[in-house]
Amino acid sequence: MGQEKQGWFERTLYSGALRRWKRAAKQAGETDLPELRRQRSMARRLKQHVDQLIQVADGRLALPLIGNQSFPRPVDADWAWRPELWCGPLPTPGMSSVESKSMLGKEVTLFHDCRHSELTLRQLRNMREADLAAYGLRMDVFKFDGSYLSLAVDLPESAGRGLIRKHLIRIETIVEMEKPLEIFARLNIKHGPNTEQVVRELPLNQEDIVVEFDLAYTKLNEKRIERIWLDLIFEGPQMNQVILRDLTFSRRKRAEL
Repeated sequence: MGQEKQGWFERTLYSGALRRWKRAAKQAGETDLPELRRQRSMARRLKQHVDQLIQVADGRLALPLIGNQSFPRPVDADWAWRPELWCGPLPTPGMSSVESKSMLGKEVTLFHDCRHSELTLRQLRNMREADLAAYGLRMDVFKFDGSYLSLAVDLPESAGRGLIRKHLIRIETIVEMEKPLEIFARLNIKHGPNTEQVVRELPLNQEDIVVEFDLAYTKLNEKRIERIWLDLIFEGPQMNQVILRDLTFSRRKRAEL
């Protein structure tokens, strides 16, 4: 009740102030000069604060919404998901000299076999108007003396719930890089003692990158699914900066032939 009264009071004050300034603007051509000078001084001070508020508000409201899980997906998708790293701020936003098996958040893990790590990972705030994800991931690779580098993204339990061999699992991402390199996506599905793996190369010549994994060609035991994760494998990553502006997953059933 108190908040409603306070809100009503603030709206009343605002409406009254708006009416007074509107009246002063209409009468400015006939107002006495001493009074007009006083009004101008007040208006300038008010304008300074209003302009500052508008500038900050425009900047913040133009940014992608934190926690946003909305993104384009197939109309017949029965599951869709964006990992936490691309949704909201992490307690630890970055790390340097990253050792293998280091985690950024609860779902993303870096793997490599470098003897001396010259790798950095950092979560960054997306600022572009076109971005739907609130955050992105930047990876800087300097000297690289290893034979492999990959990011593993653990999918939630809901991804495997009801999953069958008729499903297509789709990933969409936006990738920026300093110089060209190859990135492969490997979907892993552990079922009982076995793990099914499907590999696709990302078409990096496109701005919005989409690949689909067809489970029809696997030997998936639908009743024993335990864990699903995606590996993003970077070929020739040395002296490069890669930014993943977004990463989303969805699944749908393939059309019957």
